[in-house]
Parts: sequence; structure tokens; C-alpha cells
Amino acid sequence: MFAGSLALAMGGLAFFQRDMIYHPGKERVDPAEAGVPEMVQARITTHDGFINTAWYAPPRDRYQPTLVYFHGNAGTVANRAHKARLFMDAGFGVLLVGYRGYGGNAGSPSEEGLYADARGALGWLISRGVPQGQIVLYGESLGTGVAVQMATELPNLVGVVLEAPYTRLPDLAPAYVLPGFAELAMLDRFDNRAKIGQIRAPMLIVHGEQDGVVPVSMGRELKERARMGVEAHFIAAAGHNDLYSHGAAQMVVDFVRKQLEP
Repeated sequence: MFAGSLALAMGGLAFFQRDMIYHPGKERVDPAEAGVPEMVQARITTHDGFINTAWYAPPRDRYQPTLVYFHGNAGTVANRAHKARLFMDAGFGVLLVGYRGYGGNAGSPSEEGLYADARGALGWLISRGVPQGQIVLYGESLGTGVAVQMATELPNLVGVVLEAPYTRLPDLAPAYVLPGFAELAMLDRFDNRAKIGQIRAPMLIVHGEQDGVVPVSMGRELKERARMGVEAHFIAAAGHNDLYSHGAAQMVVDFVRKQLEP
């Protein structure tokens, strides 16, 4: 009886798990409505045939980098417009990467799907004359898994920024899940723990000590597993969604500018 219930539960988790991981906003918003009229909507085709809408603004001049932003599991690129504004005001270019299934884009998100969306966006940016040596990869929460994977594929980056990163998705399974259950059943893993040591670019980790979604211990572990020279800020008063209220934006700007110094 127990074996049958376990098999049924695992089957249910396998079927519904992506609905538990991804919470896409469906609305398509114009950049001007979100307070970033300088940004244009770019239609980017992935290798597997999806067309995603990203938002893009070029850097102030050709010496400034472009920050490629991979957002978290909920909302859309429009919900990150306030962050884009801060980086544009600093002179950086910004590409807010659109995912399949989010913001009116067709399809459903998955780990491999988000990687394909990211590769398509980076290919689009590079094809428009932005060299890899002027790109910063930025991952927010779930998006840290996308940023880490892309950083293992692209050499010569300016840097990598990880906001509230996790070790692997199975490590975030709720406490009520049976031991080993998530390990066996989860389709999407985003294994940052295994990959982070492969990244050669300078890295910044920003994490809140009060984070109730992704424990700060995961950010600390990734710092230890990464190559030497990782800059990390573990902010005592910050949680998961309020890092920018505790100075995280300036930390990112300072980190990027530091990489550009001769």
C-alpha cells in the first residue's frame, strides 16, 4: 500500500512539479508603461523555434558593458524594469531576457528551455556587435541557474552577478518531502553546486541573511565552491526580495566598474 502511494505521489510530483517551480506572468507590457521608455522590445528566435520578447537598451557609450539579466521564477521582464533603470542610469546597456511561457511568449518553461532562451538572447546581442568581453551575466534567484550555465559556456565575460543563488533546485524541496524524493523525481535541477567551479569570470554574490526562500547558507556554499576572487555581500537585514532596499544595486554597479579598471 505504501509503495503504491509513494509511486502515485512521485507521479503527481513529476506531472505538476513545473507548475510549482515556475510562476510566469502572462501579461505583455510596453517598456514605456514600466518606466523604461528607452528600452525596445526585441523578438528573439531560439534554436528550437520559440520567439521570445526581450527588452533592450544599449550602453551609454561603446566602453560601457551590457548587463544580461535572467530573472526569477515569477512575473515578467516588466517586473525588473526598476532594476534596469538603475543600471541604465549607471551607463550600462541592459538586456532583460524573456523566457518561453512568460510575458505573452509561447511555450512552457523548463530548465533546458530557459537555457535555450538564454542562448538565443546572447546570440542576438552578440550578433548586434556587443562582444563577449563587454557582457555581464546577472542571475536573480531561479535565474542564477541560467546565468551559471551560460557562464560555463561563454569565455571572456566582464563578470557574473548572482542574486540570492541556490545550490540546486532539489536542495530547495520543502521539509515535508520524503528524504530522497525530490532527488529522484525532479526534472529540473539547475545544479549550480556542480557548475560554479567551472566559471573563470569575476563573480559577485549578493544574498540576504534573512532570506526565507533561498537560505543564505547556499550562497555561502557557492562562494566556497567558486574559484578564488569571488566578491560576496551577505546583507544582515535583507530577505529574498528586498536586497535593492539594502544597497545591492550599488554593490553591483561598483563590482562591474571595478572589472573595467585598467
